Amino acid sequence: MKTSSILTWFPRLLAVAFALFLSVFALDAWDGKSTFLHQLGAFLIHLIPSAVILGALYVAWKWRIIGGLLFMVIGMVFTVYFGAWRETELFLMLALPLFVAGVMFIFSNWKLEKHEFRQPL
Repeated sequence: MKTSSILTWFPRLLAVAFALFLSVFALDAWDGKSTFLHQLGAFLIHLIPSAVILGALYVAWKWRIIGGLLFMVIGMVFTVYFGAWRETELFLMLALPLFVAGVMFIFSNWKLEKHEFRQPL
């Protein structure tokens, strides 16, 4: 597998996997004690972080640097909002994948542009 395809697809797949991981937590809205509409509303609210990640992925797919910065900002927001700085495991689970995806998007843009514009002698 070429380095360019790894740099292109790894952050994308990481973002999709992280969105799926966050979506699993939305399943706790179906407790069976409330009405269907209440549970559906809670489920959709729990899916908002996954939708934000997928929206950032859409931006990063088109503009890697902007998307990479967006992923890093979302990682900072997750770190502060969920208190991930207090526990290492929580940081590794909730914020680190976002930072890694952001850095990888920025690095892939830099690396791929560097090779695209190089003219052979």
